[in-house]
Amino acid sequence: MQVTRLYLIRHGQSAGNADGRFGGHSTTPLSELGELQARATAEYLSREKIDAIYSSDLLRAVQTAIPLAELLSIDVIETNAFRERHVGVLEGLTFTESKEKYPADYYALVSRNVNHVITEGESYRQLLRRANRELRLILDNHRGQRVAIFSHTGAICFMTLSMIGAINRFTKQVPWLATSNCGVNRFEIRGRNNIRVLSLNDTRHLRQTTGGDTNF
Repeated sequence: MQVTRLYLIRHGQSAGNADGRFGGHSTTPLSELGELQARATAEYLSREKIDAIYSSDLLRAVQTAIPLAELLSIDVIETNAFRERHVGVLEGLTFTESKEKYPADYYALVSRNVNHVITEGESYRQLLRRANRELRLILDNHRGQRVAIFSHTGAICFMTLSMIGAINRFTKQVPWLATSNCGVNRFEIRGRNNIRVLSLNDTRHLRQTTGGDTNF
């Protein structure tokens, strides 16, 4: 049986993360700390014999993927399928600003209402649909290989929930699986219904940059 190794990696700290703002589909770059995290993550993952690197096409994710790609001499394949949730009117706002200006959207988001469509944005359900469609194609095309995908905390949360069977078409609310900046989630995939979770939010490689606990 072919065993596929999947690595879901959140981007490094962005300028928006540092300011406590919703990133959404914004083009916010990595902060100086985020660049350090990206390099530490590249060094860590370069020992994993990764065959392919995919990334959200948003700047903060691509910037995080590039150091690993350079170490391994592999191209980064960018796709908008692995973007963060489009948070519409909340994009660029702090939590406090969001709660004051758009309370209905804010509370639906923080309570993980799966079907709520944020004003001028999208729902978690829509996020999961686009991310899972691309993920299935990638896993089909890279059976027996090791694949790294650089994405965002919301996208990674919902792809992970889907893989472990914690969300279906009847689900209305879900728990939040937090992935810190440059946290790594590892999976072994032996078939669509045979998935092993090897680690969630692994930040051991960040001890020299952020103490290994980076909940931004």
